[in-house]
Amino acid sequence: MKRLLTFKNLSIALLTLIAVLLAIYFLSLKTPSADLPQAERVAQILESGGCLSCHQSDPEYPFYAKLPVVGGVVVEDIEQGYRAFDIKPLVEALTSGQELNPVDVAKVEKVISDGSMPAAKYYLMHWGSQSTESKAEVVSEWATEYRTAYYNDGLVGARAGEPVRPILEASNIDPRKVELGYKLYHDKRLSVDNSVSCATCHDLSAGGVDNHQYSHGVEERLGGVNAPTVYNAAYNFVQFWDGRAKTLAEQAAGPPLNPVEMASTSFDEIIAKLNADKEFAAEFVAVYPDGITEANITNAIEEFERTLLTPNSQFDKWLRGDDAALTAEELNGYNLFKQYSCATCHVGPNLGGMSYELMGLRRHYFDARGIELTEEDNGRYKQTQQERDRHRFKVPGLRNVELTWPYYHDGTRATLEEAVADMARYQSDVDITEAETKAIVAFLRTLTGEYKGEKLTNPHEYGVVLEADHDHHDH
Repeated sequence: MKRLLTFKNLSIALLTLIAVLLAIYFLSLKTPSADLPQAERVAQILESGGCLSCHQSDPEYPFYAKLPVVGGVVVEDIEQGYRAFDIKPLVEALTSGQELNPVDVAKVEKVISDGSMPAAKYYLMHWGSQSTESKAEVVSEWATEYRTAYYNDGLVGARAGEPVRPILEASNIDPRKVELGYKLYHDKRLSVDNSVSCATCHDLSAGGVDNHQYSHGVEERLGGVNAPTVYNAAYNFVQFWDGRAKTLAEQAAGPPLNPVEMASTSFDEIIAKLNADKEFAAEFVAVYPDGITEANITNAIEEFERTLLTPNSQFDKWLRGDDAALTAEELNGYNLFKQYSCATCHVGPNLGGMSYELMGLRRHYFDARGIELTEEDNGRYKQTQQERDRHRFKVPGLRNVELTWPYYHDGTRATLEEAVADMARYQSDVDITEAETKAIVAFLRTLTGEYKGEKLTNPHEYGVVLEADHDHHDH
């Protein structure tokens, strides 16, 4: 009789435990109440999904992280999770009402919508943490509401939820400063020997670049990274591949004193040359009463560069509701662009320029490249000395990308086809087919916009790369 009671008690205890676990499981699957603000609902989804367990700098390791074999896998997964995406700033912003990063929104929307996160090996150990259709709906609605409010682009309806946005016309600019900035942008007196201007490396008639692997400065000195386009740079959250300039004015102050690019010894040297031109100096004072100074030079160039926007691309027309603006192949390319997670980093009006991302996220790009590492390959690490930032770069914008070859920070890809296939391989761990590559490239070609009412073109021969001496310098 005593054995029967003991067995009965154990059975009741076991059933109770199962009931509790099932209750926890189904409660964790439950979508947060619709009565809560959208941001709070999304924060709850991320927290219940265990995102902070891996995607932050100070995770709480589970007890099984200390177990043999499996523990090593867990630790590696957590390290890889943080390496890929630090989600903590997003969660904190959601709970405190701060401004969100559009890239963080796009990343969360993508992994929740396709159910790729949390990974199966996580939710099998943490019941109920997996994504569900109802959770995905909440996140999708939240992302659309966020983008509609964040971007002042007038999109309404179904396309208001797209992670990519149309380019807007320049506004709130001083035309006198713009004209002066245009002249300074093309003025070779900013260089030590009067041979190089901003336009030398950022040719407005060639997509805002020079189509060289590395730009040629004074005395044909080579830079260390591929020159990014100046078009739509106003949309970048920082300037330069490593983000060392916060504004266009800061960026404009760099090349004149760079020993490889323009090599002037100081802005005093530049100012003296400009002041010697009495006509130009008078024109300058008419716009800036305090005369020619470093701050005024860079401010004028910044004001000019703010006008270098290229709206009215085919894709912008589609975003604004013109279904006939894209062919079936181009639209398929855009859908593949989203499917393979390209649109989690290449977001917003410039399709990029809004975050730093790791080069070689899923496969090791630099090992496969087979070229000795340079200082420039360190990317953002050069500025922060934080190991997580090694090989992390500001994401380039993709506007007018068909004109801005060669590609990547190291200029090693001569054509869009090469660049697209390798981005899929190293960033998304996907070996895309030739047909998929062709479709994505077709979509990217729809991003070429207009400047001063004319569609941009490039007179240079497509895909030609000038091989550079790899003993190059900082650019």
